[in-house]
Amino acid sequence: MENHKLIVRIATSDDTHHAETITKEMEESAKARGTGIAKRSPAYIEQKMNEGKAVIATTHDGVWVGFCYIEAWQHGKYVANSGLIVAPAFRKTGVATEIKKKIFQLSREKYPDAKIFGLTTGLAVMKINSDLGYEPVTYSELTTDEEFWKGCQSCVNYEILMSKERKNCMCTAMLFDPAEAEAKIKAAELAKAEVPAAKPQPELVEEHVPHRHRKFKGNQKLFERWLRFKQFVLLKSFRKKEDMNGDPSIKRRSLLGIFFW
Repeated sequence: MENHKLIVRIATSDDTHHAETITKEMEESAKARGTGIAKRSPAYIEQKMNEGKAVIATTHDGVWVGFCYIEAWQHGKYVANSGLIVAPAFRKTGVATEIKKKIFQLSREKYPDAKIFGLTTGLAVMKINSDLGYEPVTYSELTTDEEFWKGCQSCVNYEILMSKERKNCMCTAMLFDPAEAEAKIKAAELAKAEVPAAKPQPELVEEHVPHRHRKFKGNQKLFERWLRFKQFVLLKSFRKKEDMNGDPSIKRRSLLGIFFW
């Protein structure tokens, strides 16, 4: 179904009857991908709708299409756009991109100074995030709030995360820093305002804006290869540690599905 036939908007209390369907689809989707999610109850999803901290997509006749919600950490210093889910019949229509744009806009309105971040193994989500201004970062640049990290306990890769002391895992961390984004805009405006006769300053943007992270835009194939290699190394390291421990109670998991999205 084409996007112009769908409605993407801020969820309200009138949408709470979709909560159970949404949580069930989140769980089924996680199982199909072979990954885990921070499990949320229908009541939690209803709360987000009542607070105006969620975005929902529907057809004109009210059929549920997709959903995403906002979570704030460390008193609003960090914000995550969580639980992005699209009903199977509407996937690959572009609606996920529209939901991400809407929830990103809502996050900026509600938490203008917050750093917006996410963890994902999906290249499609990474591309959407990159288009919105996110950049790949290390885990150390994310929130330190324990409640956030507890959400990883339901993931099949949780043991890998903990074995790396929460410094690395199968997911890629991406972050939008409003202060950095504003600095880039000001630097670009300053560059445009230069008089033609002035001495060229090709390093002007670099001087005003520190580029801490490798760009995802324009390097998607390269980034994909790096991501697969990273996951291969992490999995190999984790299995080696299991062998060294010799603990028969630890069952090895087949994570091959992660390498073929």
